[in-house]
Order: sequence, then structure tokens, then C-alpha cells
Amino acid sequence: MNNLPKTIMVIGVVLIIIGFLMQFIKLGRLPGDIIIRKGNTTFYFPVVTSIVLSVVLSFIFYALSRFR
Repeated sequence: MNNLPKTIMVIGVVLIIIGFLMQFIKLGRLPGDIIIRKGNTTFYFPVVTSIVLSVVLSFIFYALSRFR
């Protein structure tokens, strides 16, 4: 139970780093992602990008668990 705050902080830092890196890595804007532009507002929902990231992360975690 003592590790929970530390784990949450590490997850938060990792998400911030990933969000920062996503600005420079052009993984987004894949065919199938939803972009809606109305006036000054833009809504971007990365459907295909989310699926690709999910498959890649699942494979990485599977590989790490097999070699442990």
C-alpha cells in the first residue's frame, strides 16, 4: 500500500512524457482517425492510432512477461 502514491506519480510522469513526445512523433493522423473542424474548434479522436498503440503495447508487455 505504501507504493501506491509512488506508482501513480510514475504513471503520471510517463503519460506526460508520452504526450510531449507525441507532438514530435507523427504517429497520429492515421487513416480512420476522426477529425471534426467547426469554426475555431477542432475535435480529434484517434481511433486507429489508439488501436495501433494498444496492439504494440500488448505485444511489448506479452514479450516482457515471457522473458521474465
